[in-house]
Amino acid sequence: MTDPLEKEKTKLKKLVRELGSIKGRHTELVTVYVPAGYNLNEMINTLRNEQSTAINIKSKAVRKNVTAALDKIIQYLGNYRKTPPNGLAVFCGNVAEKEGQTDIKLWALEPPEPLRARLYWCFQQFDLRPLEEMVAEREIYGIILIDRSEADVALLKGKKIESLFHADSLVPGKSRAGGQSSARFARVREGLKHDWFKQVTEAANKIFSDHPEILGIMISGPGPTKEEFLKEELLHAEVKKKILGTVDTSYTGDHGLSETVERGQDLIRESAVVKEKNLLQRFFMEVQKPGGLAVYGLDETVNAVNRGIVEEVLASEKVEFVEIEYECHERKKIYAKRGERPQACNECNRAPVVIGEKELEDALMDASIQFGTKITIVSADTREGQQFLAFGGIGGFLRYRA
Repeated sequence: MTDPLEKEKTKLKKLVRELGSIKGRHTELVTVYVPAGYNLNEMINTLRNEQSTAINIKSKAVRKNVTAALDKIIQYLGNYRKTPPNGLAVFCGNVAEKEGQTDIKLWALEPPEPLRARLYWCFQQFDLRPLEEMVAEREIYGIILIDRSEADVALLKGKKIESLFHADSLVPGKSRAGGQSSARFARVREGLKHDWFKQVTEAANKIFSDHPEILGIMISGPGPTKEEFLKEELLHAEVKKKILGTVDTSYTGDHGLSETVERGQDLIRESAVVKEKNLLQRFFMEVQKPGGLAVYGLDETVNAVNRGIVEEVLASEKVEFVEIEYECHERKKIYAKRGERPQACNECNRAPVVIGEKELEDALMDASIQFGTKITIVSADTREGQQFLAFGGIGGFLRYRA
């Protein structure tokens, strides 16, 4: 089964992306955070006071929209007797696309982790920082990619590589300029190399000290430079003890960082990116086999789940499918992209009435519980994740071929 907390975080990621894409025309998007354990009536009184203050807003349209948003939030909070265990996050405002129109919408959630922030904020966009911290990847590794000519210091956050430092060196090659003695050239070169290592070390010490949550650090690069870098003993003790080992690469830069993750799998065997890559590679192998134990595509996967022959469902975090229950001459369910609606019924020629809509994962949950099927959400940030999305973003491993 899917970890309930991970399921909630996946939903939260989608909501954060949706809310982050909304930009108000004026300062009329309202964010309210009620922290865990906070008196809900005090927050309602705070919002009523803000409503009274809103009459001083010069623009009549903005004043009207802010007041309407606050009123809608106050009404929503009034449905609760007390603050939920993890607090509440509420977002409301005018999201109309055209100037002069009004479309006040409200989003609200009880977060998967205790909310610490107490906030009322009115601006052109929603304040999502507390929620973004909740969905931030917790499995983080460090990378120092270095050779004689350039270096990167990066973080591997879950499945994403984020380069935080890049520099080019002034260390010359082994061929000396004319007129210089070998000994003098070697001294100059060694001095420049030491300065280069010191520059990279200072950046690495700063970045990794700012991220104490890092689980381990890989030192990578082509040739022997990475080993020479380690021998300099310049890294802080707290940083040095997290070094997992070295990784040989053919490249530096972005290609070298990706290569570090690929070739350093033994060092970070348990990291999310490696586990997910291996899982999806196994899926593609099964798809290619004649009679392989894999299924993909929306209808094929849903049907197999409902028959109890799926061991594990794989769904991309970017999948947009929902289950729509509707009624014409009888009740039916279809699976469609979010926003799509069933067409007129061929049998009764009436427009169907939509009764309800569920996220695909929620719709599959009952069958998953009944048959012991695991549901795994995969990212679209890796090459394999993008390839899986091209397969439709939904598939799974079969227990057997029926």
